[in-house]
Amino acid sequence: MLLLIIQWRSRKKYEKLVMETYCPDCKKSTEVVFDHSAGDTVCYECGLVLEAHSIDETSEWRTFANESGDNDPVRVGGPSNPLLADGGLSTVISKPAGGGHSDILSSLGRWQNRGTGNDRNLLIAFKAITTMAERSVRLFIVNKLRFLIAFLKDRACEIYKKVEDLKSVRGRNQDAIYAACLYIACRQEDRPRTVKEICSIANGATKKEIGRAKEFIVKQLEVEMGQSMDMGTIHAGDFLRRFCSHLGMTNQAVKAAQEAVQKADELDIRRSPISIAAAIIYIITQLSDDKKPLKDISLATGVAEGTIRNSYKDLHPHILKLIPSSFAKEEDIRNLCSP
Repeated sequence: MLLLIIQWRSRKKYEKLVMETYCPDCKKSTEVVFDHSAGDTVCYECGLVLEAHSIDETSEWRTFANESGDNDPVRVGGPSNPLLADGGLSTVISKPAGGGHSDILSSLGRWQNRGTGNDRNLLIAFKAITTMAERSVRLFIVNKLRFLIAFLKDRACEIYKKVEDLKSVRGRNQDAIYAACLYIACRQEDRPRTVKEICSIANGATKKEIGRAKEFIVKQLEVEMGQSMDMGTIHAGDFLRRFCSHLGMTNQAVKAAQEAVQKADELDIRRSPISIAAAIIYIITQLSDDKKPLKDISLATGVAEGTIRNSYKDLHPHILKLIPSSFAKEEDIRNLCSP
């Protein structure tokens, strides 16, 4: 055992980690040695294998250009993409070094470019959707944020691939199509975002253009599937917490607004969930010490001031049922200004 430890300390393939792990043999926390070739984590003191065949998820930065003397690390390639015809693992015919080229290489390069036109369009679309998804980080106040962003990006790319296969997006505003795919993906995965929020991360596409693109995509896919497309159901509570965060509301006010939204779902209010959420936020802020101007609420929610007033008018007859008694007294609720 001692000889084995000496070998570990002398060989480069073993790395002494700056961390401590409890060793059952040593009966204490000890430093560990990681064997890269076997994937074993070993106690530095007694040699006990604490974890076997672990997977190293870090980047494999290795140098493959030994002959040229170039020290730039080069990876073997990216992961496969099932949405591309060849999985994204095709061979690229590059020009020879020195600027010279032969007729054969030139011909092969031209034929390759002709054969990869569809994939090139898909790669451009996937890159644009990925960029928009990364910009949307500030829109998602949830745990495991990066995992959610990657999942929604993949869903949006799948939707675009289906529409692109129908050959129906040519000649249309591609930025609006990309944004609409991300909007639909958020709806289908129960993480809905407003069209205005998606517009804020789109590459210049307007709210109207994204709305039209969304309707176009849904119609095309419904015709292809022969049935209505499931877009998911949106509720006022899906937007409420994010809007409250933009306004800097207290936890007590946020909790009261969430309870009011849940009760509002039981009422027959002919307003969009986003408008209901904005109106409830307006009511809650008027009952709290930190009152928010209607203009600020409109800016944070993306709902016009007139729409918030009309929604407030529809909610006012039920206001005693909506506002929790623990948040405001009945007298204060009755003294709210009439719509």
